[in-house]
Amino acid sequence: MTDPKPETPECAKQRQRALASWDTEGGAGPDGPQKQDPSGDPTTDTVSQSASNLQQLHIRVIALENLVIALLAGASGTQCAFARDMAGYIAPQPGFTPHPLTTHASHQMLNSIERAAQLRQRR
Repeated sequence: MTDPKPETPECAKQRQRALASWDTEGGAGPDGPQKQDPSGDPTTDTVSQSASNLQQLHIRVIALENLVIALLAGASGTQCAFARDMAGYIAPQPGFTPHPLTTHASHQMLNSIERAAQLRQRR
């Protein structure tokens, strides 16, 4: 398929705005769709959207982490042992250079399992 005319800068901006709205589910949040000023500077708008998206991602990760801990607190011993085993699977393989993010992720999983065990003991 051939494109009959070259893409203009305005078309590229419009496509980026459309894709950005898909990434943020149309801008919908807990209070409904958010209004965006169409006359705003696109560069500033993109930077503020990126910061906002990063903040929303951070909030979601915190919520998911706490949800996983709550679920692990009610899990059986077998399920908790399986979760511990999974932490070992993301650790560096023998003979490979350990990557700091991989190592940190493994430790974070084990920390979440320990936090869940503490919650289980309080019940």
